[in-house]
Order: sequence, then C-alpha cells, then structure tokens
Amino acid sequence: MDFKSKIRTVEDFPKPGISFKDITTLLQDGEAFHAAIETMAAHFEPRGIDMVTGPEARGYIFASALAYRLRAGFVPIRKPGKLPWKTRSISYQLEYGEDTLEVHEDAFQPGQKVLVVDDLLATGGTIRATIDLVESLGAKVEGVAFLVELTELGGRKRLEGHEVISLVQF
Repeated sequence: MDFKSKIRTVEDFPKPGISFKDITTLLQDGEAFHAAIETMAAHFEPRGIDMVTGPEARGYIFASALAYRLRAGFVPIRKPGKLPWKTRSISYQLEYGEDTLEVHEDAFQPGQKVLVVDDLLATGGTIRATIDLVESLGAKVEGVAFLVELTELGGRKRLEGHEVISLVQF
C-alpha cells in the first residue's frame, strides 16, 4: 500500500515554515490503518515480542494496536504525574528546553523483549528517552517502529544500535 498518499501535509502548521505531516487521514482509512499495523507486525512477529510501548499520545495509537496484534502487553510511557504507581523517570533535551517521561517501575521485567513504537520519528529525542527508560528496567529493546520518518532531521542517528523501521519517509 502507498502509505505516503494517505498522509496529508498541512503547510505552516503549527507555525510558519513547518510542513506538518497529518496522519489522521491515514487513521480514518480503515484499510490503510490495518495495512500499516499488519506491515509493522509482520516485521517483528518472529521476534516473540513480550511488550510494546510508546509515548503519549499518538504513540499509543500504533503501540496498542501492535500489542494487540502481536498478543503482547502494552506499556504506556507518560508525561510526569499521570501514572498512579511508583515510577521511573527520565529527562531529555528538546530543541528549546527539556521534557520528562515516566513509566511504572514494574512495567518491564529483566530480559523481556520490547518493541518501541511511535507515529513519527523527527529528532529522536523522545524515542531515545523511551528506549533508555525500557533498558533501565532491564528489558531488551528488540526494535523501534514508526509510521513516518522525517529523514532530514536525522533522528535515526540517535537510535543507533537498535533496528529502526519506518513505513513512510519524507
């Protein structure tokens, strides 16, 4: 399937000079959404994935669907203060500031095989932090999957040492 044709580009959003890749048009197309999940699942199914994780909010869309398809558990990665149990947190640098992600401290067990998923790879900061959280709990990241990759931003370089797949590159 031509996934790229299912993604709308919105110019000058959220600010002038940005070409925003709007995945809601792909999500609205049941066949395209199904094909995206099946394509990602087919790539990682042979690995015996135990858990799938992704950062809020759009990462949940793909990560939870993949977890269901792979018969794996799903672990949400959240912004601070959103999880009700004891958490492990990590702070990371953004282009203009800092952000923090959290996960329950018992979310992953040592040796579990984890697939990290998000909708879009840009600079890679959020997913690098997600990987670091997973690995800090002793689990093994088996791969990283995205619907969209913005290649000119070089996010893949921050994920070296991990297999990365993306279905669409801009």
